[in-house]
Amino acid sequence: MNAVPFAPIFRLLVLLIVLSCCPGGADCHAGPTVRVVETWPVGDSVTLARNQNFYLRLAYDTDTPVGIWVAAYHKGERVNVGSSPSPTYSGRGEGLGWFFFMQAGDRVDEIRITAGDGSLDNTPVVAVWRGLVMAGDLAGTTATQPDWVATMSARAKAAQDDAYRARMQTPMTTADTALASGFMLTVLGLGLLGLAAPAWGVWQWQGGWRVAAMVPAAVMAFVVLRIIFDTARDPTSHNLWPFEILMAGGGCAAAMGLLRVLRRIFDR
Repeated sequence: MNAVPFAPIFRLLVLLIVLSCCPGGADCHAGPTVRVVETWPVGDSVTLARNQNFYLRLAYDTDTPVGIWVAAYHKGERVNVGSSPSPTYSGRGEGLGWFFFMQAGDRVDEIRITAGDGSLDNTPVVAVWRGLVMAGDLAGTTATQPDWVATMSARAKAAQDDAYRARMQTPMTTADTALASGFMLTVLGLGLLGLAAPAWGVWQWQGGWRVAAMVPAAVMAFVVLRIIFDTARDPTSHNLWPFEILMAGGGCAAAMGLLRVLRRIFDR
């Protein structure tokens, strides 16, 4: 009677278990890792001057391209701060994270560092820095920044500029062109409707209904005139003007639709 070859069977079972835990086989890898190398200003308890940044020097190791972001917390609650954008990182190297306070008196006792593609499901917390950072109300500090802050800030700015130029040079696809054209046509249509519908109501209706139609007409006129006058003084003051027109035009058109329905009900 022959003996059962247990060793090959055992190795096969181990291989099956490994493959089941790591479906990608040889391509299976751990997620990105990030650690805080140092911070500036230095210390576990820091008070920032007005408009001063708190910098984190980060070392990363990732097999896939990821973004790395920092988020400020105090007693487990998210703090409203301005924080650094993220270029795309891959391989192994160092990156820069920073934040600044929006108002004096705020505090941060924890900085959570996330890495991934930016979505909620695929951007986990990969590192945490704990300490106390407070927002002061005094003028800027005279302390000299370490060389790594200036070097990595310049590197991040260059990467951001390169990414912007690459986006500008990338030709739009047919779908992108159709989406942009559809959005602008929608903005134009709602803007015209938001102006024309109240004007029609003021022209055609009488009494209280005319007065009611004047309200959306005045709102739409105010939005359009404010955009025109503000951009004449500062061209960057209304960078999102299509959304302002979209919201105002949609609201005024909806208001006129409601007034028309109510007028028919009361007339009957």
